[in-house]
Amino acid sequence: MANTYSQIHLQFVFAVKHRDSLIRNNWKEELYLYISGIIEKQGHKLLAINGMPDHIHIFIGMRPNQSVSDLLQDIKRNSSLWINQKGFVNGKFEWQEGYGAFSYGKSQVKAVIDYIENQENHHKKISFREEYIDFLQKFEIEYDERYIFNEIN
Repeated sequence: MANTYSQIHLQFVFAVKHRDSLIRNNWKEELYLYISGIIEKQGHKLLAINGMPDHIHIFIGMRPNQSVSDLLQDIKRNSSLWINQKGFVNGKFEWQEGYGAFSYGKSQVKAVIDYIENQENHHKKISFREEYIDFLQKFEIEYDERYIFNEIN
């Protein structure tokens, strides 16, 4: 019997629309649990999740049965609906279009988990924009700075 074997570790990073600081401490853990459920329902393994009021980092062991874009669309759509149904924010909550997806080898897993778990300390030294551009540069991803966190979308 044939099987599929894979080892895919991905970190996703995405922002609240307009980078508004809307994710509050009093409900962020509940949000993380909700997103964890979406990920696990799709058959992936959550390794770490954390963020700041204006963005989120998710690190998973991903199964190859779903595309990255389909998973992120599912996470963003369903978590936005959930946040709005719960009434956690005044007005309408939305995630910004787009995301970052960065891949890692097994030897890097612990360091990425530690990085994500220490977001609060990390962002005392560096802004989210600086962090995101640093990811793009480290992973040698070409980008147009005019479209990093475009406020119009």
